[in-house]
Amino acid sequence: DLLSSIKDHHSFILDSYLHSGNWFREVGFPKESIKSYLDFFDYYQKNESLLTSEELKKYIEMRSYGRSMLAESYAKLGVLDSAAIQHKENISFTKNQGYIYHPSALNNYGLFLYWHKEDLDSALYYFKQAYNFTQIEYPNHTLVGSIRDNIADIYVDQYLTEKAQLLYKTNFEFFKTAINERTLTKDIPRLISAGSQFVVTSTKLNRLKEAQLGFDELESIVVYQGNHNNLGANSKLEFLKAKELLLENQNNSTAAYTTAKQITKYADSLQRLANNGDKKWQEELNDITIDRIALNFKIVRIQKENKIKSQRSKLWFIGILSSSFIVLLVALIFSRRQHLINAKNKQLLAEQKLENSALKVEQLNSEIKSKERDLSDFAIRLTQDQDWAKGLAEQLEAIKKASSEERDILTKALEQAIANKISVDSDTQDFFDRLDKLSDAFYSKLTSSYSNLSKNEIRLCSLIRLKIESRSISTLQNITLASLNTSRYRLRKKLILSEDIDLDFFIQNL
Repeated sequence: DLLSSIKDHHSFILDSYLHSGNWFREVGFPKESIKSYLDFFDYYQKNESLLTSEELKKYIEMRSYGRSMLAESYAKLGVLDSAAIQHKENISFTKNQGYIYHPSALNNYGLFLYWHKEDLDSALYYFKQAYNFTQIEYPNHTLVGSIRDNIADIYVDQYLTEKAQLLYKTNFEFFKTAINERTLTKDIPRLISAGSQFVVTSTKLNRLKEAQLGFDELESIVVYQGNHNNLGANSKLEFLKAKELLLENQNNSTAAYTTAKQITKYADSLQRLANNGDKKWQEELNDITIDRIALNFKIVRIQKENKIKSQRSKLWFIGILSSSFIVLLVALIFSRRQHLINAKNKQLLAEQKLENSALKVEQLNSEIKSKERDLSDFAIRLTQDQDWAKGLAEQLEAIKKASSEERDILTKALEQAIANKISVDSDTQDFFDRLDKLSDAFYSKLTSSYSNLSKNEIRLCSLIRLKIESRSISTLQNITLASLNTSRYRLRKKLILSEDIDLDFFIQNL
């Protein structure tokens, strides 16, 4: 709202975009934060030539910071590709700028890979790049401690606790004397964090003496800072968690339990404070939003009223003209609709007659095919019975020519063959009756796909589907193996199977 009042004051406008981006990011509105940062970069690009040399120098750091915060906001929204692009652009931008911007950009990209991509190896690579650069160029800068802490965190996740412990220990000593470059004071939160992490990792490594010495030193720092009202809530919570872990490993259950209760109580208090803060911000933003919506609604309503008044006569004329047109159109529609209904009824009658004729033709074709299959099966059975009769005649001729002893044996064999024939025919018929009942769904599937199959061929498919051996199938069908192979060959032709497709596999997977 104030931008129009500071037109051509380029530094003020750029700062306002940055402040808006930072504020929206702090209160949890990443979309609005992204818009403000993008406005900052867009305005800078258009007006860079109008800035003074001092302003240009100032915005080197601000541009690097803005890129990092823009990437962070993208990451919060889950737009990770855009976040990665901003981090890479920041690394490229700061490469030749000097000072601490470049290792800071490398470290921020490592944090993005660690927190959002969970790519530990890539994150460690960028942390080490940043660390080596800062250790050489700016060994006393607090960024060294931050990067060292990030590397140690990855080592913890990789279960390299001993490596992590050494880095936390180094950081604990480093932050005892390190001075924060912005506040020009000791960085107490990082000091307490490094000490707490050193105690935790020492405890996990079961170096309880070393952990106790570190804890005693850390406790004195916490007590001193607490007495001077310089102890942050998160720092105190981190210290208490380290204390609880150490007490547990020292088998001091009572003190550990007391500390755990302190942690729970303190954490609940922090959560309540955070919730109250969020609620306050939300209420203020809701009030602003409601006021703006009400104002916009009022403006729109007034504009609409004015527009309606100026066009009232036109609306009356258009209304009368439209009504006349609608009446005429309705009359035409009803007339046309009746005509369409009559035409459609005639068409439906014609279609119904055609469907009935097609259905009758289909039924006749089905009956013809069924009779053809029955005739084919009858011919096959007739041929089989003729073959059996010929064999019977040959046996009778042999009986006539045989001696009295052989004649009795041959006669008994003939009687047995006849009995077997009767029994086999009866059992086989019973078997096929049951097979037909159980395979009804399979037969329907088969005949719908291959309507040219005979009844015997359909039964052969059903026997193959049941994985019955060829010898047993030939016996059931009262044919030789050679005849069965011929039947299988004819069946392949009707099923239109290529040579590389196995008949049994094809049928069993229908």
